[in-house]
Order: sequence, then structure tokens, then C-alpha cells
Amino acid sequence: MINQATLGAGCFWCIEACLRDLKGVIEVEPGYAGGVIDHPSYEQICGGNTGHAEVARIVFDTEILSFEKLLELFWFLHDPTQLNKQGNDIGTQYRSVIFYHSEEQRAKAELLLRKLEESKIWSKPIVTEISPISSYYPAEDYHVNYYQRNPTALYCQAVIRPKVEKFKKVFESLF
Repeated sequence: MINQATLGAGCFWCIEACLRDLKGVIEVEPGYAGGVIDHPSYEQICGGNTGHAEVARIVFDTEILSFEKLLELFWFLHDPTQLNKQGNDIGTQYRSVIFYHSEEQRAKAELLLRKLEESKIWSKPIVTEISPISSYYPAEDYHVNYYQRNPTALYCQAVIRPKVEKFKKVFESLF
């Protein structure tokens, strides 16, 4: 069955680069979700006043990749204990968020969040927001496949490449 998830884990370039080649992933699209401004621009998002988060919309085949596994990967990709921040990226647009598309996704996300908190993997509380998808806008074309198209850019070399390499090493069997 084809499904979709909308996840924010800081910079959408990183999550897109890590998830795009997973078995079962059909498409990963960077975008903006959860805010109050229609059709925001990247510049507006960077201002931090739109309410939107940078997200990745993932279309996936649940027969190959379950929503639960996708959430496990999502929580691995970032530090869900940092409020409105990932690394040097600071602001509500970089918040840890799961925008659910159904009550089933909400229930699964809340259950997995409780299990993670109980396991005490992180020493600080998890601040991942779990909210219904209320708005979504695709990012501008130049954000799509950003890492693959700009591998020598400083941000790609310093931030994205190490994250992608670590992710692919840890989850090698999923590629």
C-alpha cells in the first residue's frame, strides 16, 4: 500500500538525502508544513515567523517500509531533544515534528514516542511535536535533490555528507 509521511528533523536537505534511496521509498520532497502563511518562500521560512517547519514529504510502500520503521529512522536522523534547533540551525522552522496524515499514524507516533521516552535513550526529554497535517507546500525546485546536485557545497560537505554516510552505514540493509 502506498502511504505518505511528513517529517521535520531540522534541515530538509539532510532528511531528503538520507531517506531518498531507502528500499520502499518512492519519493522524498522537501517542503514546508504546519504554518499560517500560504505558499511561503524559503526566505520567509528562514525568517522564522511563518509557523512552518522545513519538512520532507515521503511517499513510501508500506509493504516494503513500515511507518514505524520510517519513524525509527526519523528519530535516528536528528536530536529530538533539541527544541527548535538542530546543530547550528536555530528557529521553529527546524523543529522536530511528525505531521500525521491519519489517526493510525498519530497513534503509532505517540506509542513509539512513549516507548522511546521510557527507554531513556536520550538523557533529556524528547520534544518532537506530533500534529495533524494542516498545510503543506513543496519547497522551491532548487531545494529538490540539493545534496546530490551540490555535493561540493560547504554545508553539504560539513553537515549532510557525514550524516548520510553514518546513516547508510548503520542502516545498510535498508538500501
